[in-house]
Amino acid sequence: MHNQLRYILLLLLICTSAGFAFAQNPNIPGYPNQQRRSDFNKDTATTKTKNLTGDQEIDAERQKEEKKRDSVIFTSKFIRVTNERLLSDSTQVFPLDTGLVNFENYSPLYQPRSPKIGLGNLGLAERSLLFEPSKTIGFDVGQHFLDAYLFTPQDVQYYKARVPYTNLSLYASGVKEQYFKVIHTQNINPQLNVGFNLNFIGSRGFYPQQGASDLTGAIFSWYESKSKRYNLLANYTFNNLKAPENGSIQNDSLFTSPAASSYTTSQNQLVRLYNSSDNIRKNGFYIKQFYYIGKIDSTLKGTDKTKILPTQRVSYTFYYSRDTYKFLQNESDIYHVFPDYYYSSTFSRDSLSVFHLQNGFSYSFYLRGKSTGFVKNEVKLDLGLVQDYYHYQQYVTDTITNVNFGRSVVNERKQNQSFQDITLKAKASYRFSDRILLDVDLQQIAAGRDFGDFLYDAKLTLSGGNKAGKIILGAYSQSSTPPLVYTDWISNHYIFHNSFSNQKTTNLSFNYINNPLGLDIKAEYFLISDYLYFTAQPNGIDATPAQLHTPINLLKISLGKNLAWRRWHFDNYIVYQKTDYQSTLRTPEVYTYSSLYYSKLLFNVLNSSLGMDIRYNTPYVAPSYAVGLGQFYNSSPDLTFSSYPIASVFFKATLIRTNIFVQYDYANQGLFSKGYYMVDRYPGPGRLLKIGVSWSFYN
Repeated sequence: MHNQLRYILLLLLICTSAGFAFAQNPNIPGYPNQQRRSDFNKDTATTKTKNLTGDQEIDAERQKEEKKRDSVIFTSKFIRVTNERLLSDSTQVFPLDTGLVNFENYSPLYQPRSPKIGLGNLGLAERSLLFEPSKTIGFDVGQHFLDAYLFTPQDVQYYKARVPYTNLSLYASGVKEQYFKVIHTQNINPQLNVGFNLNFIGSRGFYPQQGASDLTGAIFSWYESKSKRYNLLANYTFNNLKAPENGSIQNDSLFTSPAASSYTTSQNQLVRLYNSSDNIRKNGFYIKQFYYIGKIDSTLKGTDKTKILPTQRVSYTFYYSRDTYKFLQNESDIYHVFPDYYYSSTFSRDSLSVFHLQNGFSYSFYLRGKSTGFVKNEVKLDLGLVQDYYHYQQYVTDTITNVNFGRSVVNERKQNQSFQDITLKAKASYRFSDRILLDVDLQQIAAGRDFGDFLYDAKLTLSGGNKAGKIILGAYSQSSTPPLVYTDWISNHYIFHNSFSNQKTTNLSFNYINNPLGLDIKAEYFLISDYLYFTAQPNGIDATPAQLHTPINLLKISLGKNLAWRRWHFDNYIVYQKTDYQSTLRTPEVYTYSSLYYSKLLFNVLNSSLGMDIRYNTPYVAPSYAVGLGQFYNSSPDLTFSSYPIASVFFKATLIRTNIFVQYDYANQGLFSKGYYMVDRYPGPGRLLKIGVSWSFYN
C-alpha cells in the first residue's frame, strides 16, 4: 500500500513539474495565448523606464482589466481524443466527453449493458452474467477471472491537447470500496502529445479476506508529423492485481436463517481461508507506426469532424509483454476448499510466466471518389501478416526431506515451452455512399502451434439518415484452440492433460439503431460446437475441464430504449437469452436495467439529476468457483438462488469542471430479502453509501 501511494505521489509530482517546466518556455505556435518572449538575456537592472503621468497610469490599469476580461477560459473544447481503433483507417479525433450519462456506474462489475457476477466485491474474481463470447484466436492461457480490471494497450486513449489536461476521479464508500483514477496529458508541441493513466482499487470488502488491491495504468504518447503522413502510437501498460481468496463464508444460511447476521457484523463472519491469494501482473510495451503514401484527402475541413484520409498506408506494430499468474496458499485446508493436493497439503505457490513478442506488418490501399463531405464510392483493402512468439514456464512448490538439512521447500519447473504463430490478415470494405457500407475481416493462423484457427467476420451497414436510423447485418465464423488451462496445467491442486477439439462459433446478427428515438434493438443467433467449460462430479468440488460435442443453439435479443418527457428520463435495457443447453451454458433468460431520473438546472449553475437505477435478472443455475484455478464451473444442477430487483438511489450533478454523485446502492435490502448470491456460497455486496467526484483541469 505504501509503495503504491509512493507511485501515485511520484506521478503527480512528475506531472506538476512538467507543467511548470513547459510554462517557462515560449508558448507553442498555434496554441492559445501565443506570445513569443524576446530579449531573454536582457538585463532589467540597466533597462530605462519611462515615467508615466497620472492619466497614463489610469489608462494602463484600464488596459490590464480589459485584457483580463478578454482572456481565454480553457474548457474541454480544447481537448480532442481518439483511440487506436478510430485511427485504423484514417486520422480522426472527437470532443472530450464530460457528461453525466452513466457516471454513477463507475464499477466495471455493474456496467448496464455488460453486467458481471463475482465473489462479492470490487477487485475480486468475476465473469460475465450474459453470454459474451470472445472473438479472438491463437494462444490463450485461459485465466480471465480478473480481466474486468486490466488495462490493455487497446484501452489507451490518445489526445490532442491545446492546453494541459488533468482529470482526478475518486469513488469511495468508506473502507469497503475505493477507486481512484488519474488522467493527465499535454502536448509538448503541436505534433507530440504525452500523458499517463493511473487506476487504483483498494477495498476492504464486506467479509473477511476480501481486501483487494489493484494498481493499473499506462504511459502513452502520440506523434503526428507536420505533413500528417506519419503517426506513432506508443504506450507502456502495467497491471498489478492482488485478489485475496477466502474460500467463501462458512454460514450457508446467512440470509435465510431467522437469526441470520446483519451486514453490520459481516466482518465477523467465519470464512474457509485466511492466508490465500492470487496475484496477476501484466506489463507490456506497445508501438504502432503508420505512414501515408501518395495523395492525402480530407473531409469536413475546418470542423471538429475533420478526417485525414490516406490513399495508401503502410504500418508496423511491435508488442512486448511479460505476464505472471501466481497463487499462494499458506494454511491448512480444514474446510476442504480444494479437491486434492499433489505436492503439499498446507502450502501452495503455483506460478505461470508468459513472455510474448509480436511483430505485425500491413499495407492498405484506398480508392475513392472526390468529396468534401461524406466519403462516397470508397474501396479499401488491407493485407497484413502478424508473427507471435511465446515462451511460457510453469512452476509449483514441493516439500522434500534431506537427511542433513531436514524438510525444505523447493520451486520446481514443470513446464517450459516455446512456439510461434504466423497469422494472415485481410480486410476489405466498400462504401457505396454514406448510406451503405460493407466490411469483411479475415484472420487465419497459417503456421505454428495454433495452426487452423480462424475468424471470418462480415458486416453490412444500411443507413436511412438521421431520422430513419440504420441497420447493421453481421455474421462471423470462428474456430479457436482450447486455452492452456484446459489442456496442459500443473499446479498443487489441479493437474490437467487433455486433448480437446477447437471450439467453433457461428453467429448471425441484426441490429437496428435510431438515435433520435433512443432505440437500439439487436437479435443474435449463436451456434456453438465443441463447447468448452469447467464442471464437477455430482456433489463434488473437483473442477475439471470438459467439452460438449453436441451443438448448442442460443438466441439473444437485446433492446435499449430511452424515453424523455420534459425533465423526466427513463432509460431501459433488456436482454432475453434462450438456449437448448441451459444446464451447461448457465445464464439467466432475462436481464433488465432501468434508470428513472429527473434533471434540472439548480441555482442556474448546477446541472443535476435525481433518480433510481434498478437491475434484475431471472433465477438461473448458479456456478461455483474453484480457488487456486481461477475458474467458474458447473457444480450441482439444482443450485438455483431466488432473484429480486436491486435498486440504487442517486443524485448527480455538474458544477463548472466537476462532476459529483451521491448514491445509496442496494437501497431496497431487506424489502424482499436480506441479501443475494450470484455464485455458490459467495454472498453479494450489501447496502452501501457511495460518493464520487470527477474533477477536470485545463491549464
